[in-house]
Amino acid sequence: MRYRYPWTMTDPQLVLTERVQRALGAAFGAEYSDADPLIRPSQFADYQANVAMSLSKRLRRAPREVAQEIADRLSADSAFPATVEVSGPGFLNITLDDSWIAGRAAESLADPRSGVGHTTPPQTVVIDYSAPNASKEMHVGHLRTTIVGDALARMLEHLGNRVIRQNHIGDWGTPFGMLIEHLLDIGEQAALARLEAGESSEYYKEARAKFDSDPEFKQRSRRRVATLQAEDPETMRLWHLFMDATIRYFDKVYAMLGVTLTDEDIAGESMYNPMLARTCDDLEAAGAAVVSEGALCVFPPGFTGSDDKPLPLMIRKSDGGYGYATTDMAAVRYRVNDLKADRILYVVGADQALHFRMIFAAARMVGWLPDTVSAEHVQIGMMLGTDGRRFRTRSGETVKLTDLLDEAVDRARAAIADRGYDEATQGEIAHAVGMGAVKYADLSVSHDTEYVFDFDRMLAFSGNTGPYMQYATARIRSIFRKGGIDPATATGTITLGNPAERALALQLLGFGAVVEQAAALAEPHRLCAYLFETASAFTTFYENCPVLKADVDEAVRASRLALCALTLRVLETGLDLLGVPVPERM
Repeated sequence: MRYRYPWTMTDPQLVLTERVQRALGAAFGAEYSDADPLIRPSQFADYQANVAMSLSKRLRRAPREVAQEIADRLSADSAFPATVEVSGPGFLNITLDDSWIAGRAAESLADPRSGVGHTTPPQTVVIDYSAPNASKEMHVGHLRTTIVGDALARMLEHLGNRVIRQNHIGDWGTPFGMLIEHLLDIGEQAALARLEAGESSEYYKEARAKFDSDPEFKQRSRRRVATLQAEDPETMRLWHLFMDATIRYFDKVYAMLGVTLTDEDIAGESMYNPMLARTCDDLEAAGAAVVSEGALCVFPPGFTGSDDKPLPLMIRKSDGGYGYATTDMAAVRYRVNDLKADRILYVVGADQALHFRMIFAAARMVGWLPDTVSAEHVQIGMMLGTDGRRFRTRSGETVKLTDLLDEAVDRARAAIADRGYDEATQGEIAHAVGMGAVKYADLSVSHDTEYVFDFDRMLAFSGNTGPYMQYATARIRSIFRKGGIDPATATGTITLGNPAERALALQLLGFGAVVEQAAALAEPHRLCAYLFETASAFTTFYENCPVLKADVDEAVRASRLALCALTLRVLETGLDLLGVPVPERM
């Protein structure tokens, strides 16, 4: 994947990579000009290139000799923006020129995108995320898939890709027979009010209890399933009533979280229902699916059970019914053929890893998922409580997502209660801080790991937390407010006289590369780590480099205001890409 940059490249690692590769070609021949220079940040210089160590065997020369040859070529290059020294057995320590860092920081400030490029050519990326079940309450299990998926969608869109969001909700199947019958029993208006209020779990439990205890209700429910599958007009009217009320509730949750999903993004199980019979027929006609013990199954190569027998992917049950595998196979074909996907991301729980590996393998078997299309399972780890167990209420029930979010806002309100804001302002800040805390705490850890949900930690105003990041941006805005300056007008010449200025400017130059890396790897926590390091670098700068004090030279003040403006834009842009709200004040 390549990126097109709107300005001169400002990322130091990209620039150094290009220069070192040029030196490799000049020193050892064109066949070496595309070798990875292995450039990494270093505690001994700004960066260290370890390429001499990896090339020494190939060149049959000592690593230090190879390194010295590269260093000589770099030193002779008048365009090389750094000094280079050979260290140890053959490391290249590279220290960038202050003037180059300052110049690139000025270019980033002049660039509305702060050095973030565009994917060239842009891709069509389909992201399957959130996916609540319409027959049950949205709970904490949906939180991580929703937050991670939305951050990926934002980042990939910012890079210029066409992102298609797919909210694969559970809105079809046998449970809807009893759910519709229960709706009729308690009355349409009463049922819809409860569903829109988010009482779907209680509603489901009531319907299930009647199904298990009342033979007449069970019989009605089964008849209703048949009329639903036949798309009987009255049954479909009732189904739409049920779904519309449920979706209105989902929308309230999404609005509270500030995610970008809309009703237009819903692509539930019902959408694929007309495709399922053809999916089975086509798999069977291609010779990929065979009948095994009465069920139609695909046996993708490389998958065996504990008995070492081939593991089946069941496409049609022995009773003629369809399952998740049928729908997922239909979805793969639809996303490739109809949506023209170049890349498909499934932001789904880690416990579904085997299922998706088999789906991808089966789809590739029959050519529905060609080699030109990437399909990735973005595995989401389990959310745990502070006791290390699955996150639940004290009574052992699954925690409602709305209850969790309401508590986050209430705790944030208590944390800022003594700051003198009027009630409306306090409410706005509390909502931003509460949602920011929940979202950032999730995004700052690797998505495939288990995650401990701890309000005290995530709402702290210190450490790698949402409130700390929000406070860092608010503090920069307060500098401009105190000076009566619009950040957009802070475009003074950047000079680097203090080590803290240099460290901050150098840190800011890495923004574009980290956004691209986080999107390419589908790992938002990389962007979180970068933003935290940036905020920490600004804190050191703020403590060591006065900006508005009367004794600060005018040119120095203009330079420092420019660094503040660039830092503000990088932090605000980065947090927006993560979906973390940024209040004007804290």
